[in-house]
Amino acid sequence: MSGRPKLTYFKGRGRMESIRWLLAAAGVEFDEEFLETGEQYEKLLEDGDLLFQQVPLVEMDGMKLVQTKAIQRYIAGKHNLYGKDLKEQVLIDMYVEGADDLMLLIIPLGFLPPDQREKQIQVMLEKANTRYFPVYEKVLKDHGQNFLVGNKLSWADVHLFEAILMVEEKKASVLSAFPLLQAYKERISKIPTIAKFLEPGSKRKPPPDDVYVKTVNTVFKRI
Repeated sequence: MSGRPKLTYFKGRGRMESIRWLLAAAGVEFDEEFLETGEQYEKLLEDGDLLFQQVPLVEMDGMKLVQTKAIQRYIAGKHNLYGKDLKEQVLIDMYVEGADDLMLLIIPLGFLPPDQREKQIQVMLEKANTRYFPVYEKVLKDHGQNFLVGNKLSWADVHLFEAILMVEEKKASVLSAFPLLQAYKERISKIPTIAKFLEPGSKRKPPPDDVYVKTVNTVFKRI
């Protein structure tokens, strides 16, 4: 294994999208292999590529990496997006975990029945407005800097930016009560590597549709 990282997952967001975002923010080009059949998944298991029998799988630097956070932490550390010391790293971890909690309220939506989906969206929006976004607004206000940690782009910024965009897909005005986050989102969106990933034709994936849900269920033999 050498050259560009190879990402093995479904042709959709799921737990791989944040890895795509982090690689893109670091300016790293990557290749993808999409799971479409149960046979592909079974071969990965038979070959011992999936340590815990789960995707995402990222092949890079001679390793076959699994577990989303471990992969992200490695990428962030390698590409100078993980702070300068342990104190900055633990702050980055805290802010990433908070944004991740919010994102995990959104990622499964495509797999829910329509009535449950709408209910879950309302729960997510309520928590975004009362639990998560107020924290990040306060962080930006308290230190008065352009980024969450160390006044430079980190994994935390990339993850929060992705989370903001995901919530805005459900309610475009969700940041209306958070002026510092609005300005922050605008700043992050203009970082060249981020702006490139936002462009049409990038490897950024759209929200899950029925085809994506059916493919995941088929590969895992849930239907």
